[in-house]
Amino acid sequence: MTSADHAENRFAPRPVPPPETAKGILRPRQQNAANNHARLPAGERVARYVEWYWAVRWDRRGEPPFLAEVLPYPCVNLTFERTHERTGAFVTGVWTTKYVRELAGAGETFGVKFRAGGFGAFTGLDVGALSDTSVPAAQIFPAADALAEAVLATEDTLRRRELIEDFLEAAQGAEGDQRAYRQVLAIIEAMEHDRDLTRVDQVTERFDIPVRTLQRLFRRYVGAGPKWVLRRYRLQDGAHLLAEGRTSDLAALALELGYFDQAHFSNEFAKEIGMPPLEYARISLPS
Repeated sequence: MTSADHAENRFAPRPVPPPETAKGILRPRQQNAANNHARLPAGERVARYVEWYWAVRWDRRGEPPFLAEVLPYPCVNLTFERTHERTGAFVTGVWTTKYVRELAGAGETFGVKFRAGGFGAFTGLDVGALSDTSVPAAQIFPAADALAEAVLATEDTLRRRELIEDFLEAAQGAEGDQRAYRQVLAIIEAMEHDRDLTRVDQVTERFDIPVRTLQRLFRRYVGAGPKWVLRRYRLQDGAHLLAEGRTSDLAALALELGYFDQAHFSNEFAKEIGMPPLEYARISLPS
């Protein structure tokens, strides 16, 4: 195998099984009681750009609405929705704050979670322009309304995936700079899974990339800066561990997540989640 082959393999996206954790979902036990949530891996045809599919269904007729809260991944989602608020297909960019959705009446959402950087690589768009906004998918994919009708007309999850992947395969244009995208994938994977990476300068040193180049790549492909992406992954880790009962030593948890001390972790957690870590753990854990 040549050195070029090694580089190609280094940046190739690895197959992702359906996630078994509730990472990113806030108060996961309460949300599980309020709706039916499931995830499905992407098929081979689109796995270079799409990480997984997710489905949420709820029926709260006769019950008060439920506020579903998510600390979103740094990625773009294509969703097919039938709710009291809207119906159709929508593209939602990277959400830089806690995402809150009211679940009322009966409804459902079937979502396509693109890889961080994947939507930008697939469409050729500068996804920074989509940050913190949701637009009708037809603004980006002209045939999206017909796809939404077909997806929402069936309840079969595998059939939905097939319809979407047929559509995406046909919609894909000329591939752009795949080397740049592969580099983004490798950096994102390290940021998400290596908790020793806590600063942007560590990232630039490991991947031998100038900070301005890294920032430019992240705006173009990811839609958010590298410093923010690092913090988002660590906050997701923190919320998940707290919801699983890691409350005995917040100082140790803060250091494990790369924060300078417990105060820095607690302040950022409260700012982003809306409450201090121990209060979040208290309402998330079974009583």
